[in-house]
Amino acid sequence: MGAMARNRPHSADQPCPCGYGPPYAECCGRWHGSTDPAPTAELLMRSRYSAFALGDAAYLLRTWHPRTRPRRLDLSDSPRYTRLEVLETTGGSMFETEGRVRFAAHYVDGGQPGVLREHSTFVREHGHWLYVGPL
Repeated sequence: MGAMARNRPHSADQPCPCGYGPPYAECCGRWHGSTDPAPTAELLMRSRYSAFALGDAAYLLRTWHPRTRPRRLDLSDSPRYTRLEVLETTGGSMFETEGRVRFAAHYVDGGQPGVLREHSTFVREHGHWLYVGPL
C-alpha cells in the first residue's frame, strides 16, 4: 500500500479500541466504513483514536479539517495504541459547531510504554465534525 499503513485486522464483534463499550461494529466501526458522520466531537475523537489504533489513514485524513490536514499520512511507524482516556469534553454536541476534547492515548513503542496527551479542537461544518488540531 505504499506510504499508507495497512489496516490492522479487527473483527466487528471485538471490543472497540476506543474503550467506549459497544463492539467495534456498533461503535467506531460504523463511521470508519461509511460516509455517515460521528454525531459529536467526542465520538469523532474516539473514532479517530480507533483509526490510529487500526491503521486507517484514509479515515483520519477524511475527518481532518482541510486547513490543517497533511497531504499524506504514513502510519507504518506508529506506536501500538493500547488504551484511551477521555479526560474532559467541552461543547461538541449535536447542536454545537465547536468542541474540545482533552484525552490521554496510551501506547507502546519499541517495547516502551508512553502516553500522548492532547487537548484537541473540533469544528462542525455541513453536519460533519472535523479535527482541527491541538489547542
